Amino acid sequence: MEEFHKVRRLPPYVFEQVNRLKASARAGGADIIDLGMGNPDLPTPKAIVDKLCEVVQDPRTHRYSSSKGIPGLRRAQAAYYARRFGVKLNPETQVVATLGSKEGFANMAQAITAPGDVILCPNPTYPIHAFGFLMAGGVIRSMSVEPDESFFPPLERAVRHSIPKPLALIINYPSNPTAHVASLDFYKDVIAFAKKHDIIVLSDLAYSEIYFDDNAPPPSVLEVPGAIDIAVEFTSMSKTFSMPGWRMGFAVGNERLIAALTRVKSYLDYGAFTPIQVAATHALNGDGSDIAEVRNVYKRRRDVMVDTFGKAGFEVPPPAATMFAWAKIPEKFRHLGSLEFSKLLVEKADVAVAPGVGFGEQGDDYVRLALVENEHRIRQAARNIKKFLSTADETMHNVISLNAHR
Repeated sequence: MEEFHKVRRLPPYVFEQVNRLKASARAGGADIIDLGMGNPDLPTPKAIVDKLCEVVQDPRTHRYSSSKGIPGLRRAQAAYYARRFGVKLNPETQVVATLGSKEGFANMAQAITAPGDVILCPNPTYPIHAFGFLMAGGVIRSMSVEPDESFFPPLERAVRHSIPKPLALIINYPSNPTAHVASLDFYKDVIAFAKKHDIIVLSDLAYSEIYFDDNAPPPSVLEVPGAIDIAVEFTSMSKTFSMPGWRMGFAVGNERLIAALTRVKSYLDYGAFTPIQVAATHALNGDGSDIAEVRNVYKRRRDVMVDTFGKAGFEVPPPAATMFAWAKIPEKFRHLGSLEFSKLLVEKADVAVAPGVGFGEQGDDYVRLALVENEHRIRQAARNIKKFLSTADETMHNVISLNAHR
């Protein structure tokens, strides 16, 4: 049967191919070390869980909640932005709670996109940044992900040659999957460009608190004077507080855009379960010690991965932020592309990674490695990969040519 129109517009979900192979290997008894999906393994801090357990005992909290988020939660998010970024937000009109940043992006796309609207989107990038607008009938024009001077010439060309003129520009720093981090000066240039051309800016700041070494905390685009006139920013509690399954995030910024998102959401959901919203409020109002511990765990894992994978013959540049490393496929295997290389790692090394092509065709020379296994498991993954790489010439000569070129 013919696929439905919106389903037909979506690119193949390449991660599913690796997931099927991973599930099959596990069913056969393989111990797969999963560095693929960015699914935090750390437990949610006890104080947050305790608050949930306390509030859920009150039957009044079992009723439908507020789609835009309970007032205390929106006030807590506004207070976080004031502390962390020096940005003043009105919790009544400039903050809306979302079911994770992914839902927020998808419903913002539904709220603002007319069929054929052009969206400027990084490539590679987190899939919902493009898919959400494709499902809403938009057209994606791919842009550079590098937050430097190379970012703007393609934007200028896009504005000159796109019909209709681009509606929105998506930015994502710290970036998933590349781990690039943007400076406040870069954001100033982005906002100046967007204002000049009357373009909406949608910023994904899900990894604002996962940064390492002596790097400055990643800024918010809303720190730029006047940015709130045209920008909305999306954040998530999934990584910051190890709350992925809780599905709690936010959109903050321009009142008109937040109102549009709030109205669309009011037709689609009743918001997160009230005890979850209360527990999230408790987390945001905390002293930040939980965030610091999460950051330290990811840093230790990052350092182990960079060291052990490098010694195994698989160079992994140390990411300055996020819970991911973005690594180029070893040269011998690069002609295979990221999907086939990812399949090989599952089959030959019992290691799962995310193929870079799943984040856009510009990512096909790379794989994304998630820091979601403990240090012991990361070392084991490195040993498995070292064995695979060192024996590939002998064990794979009848399987695939390692001297071919794309």
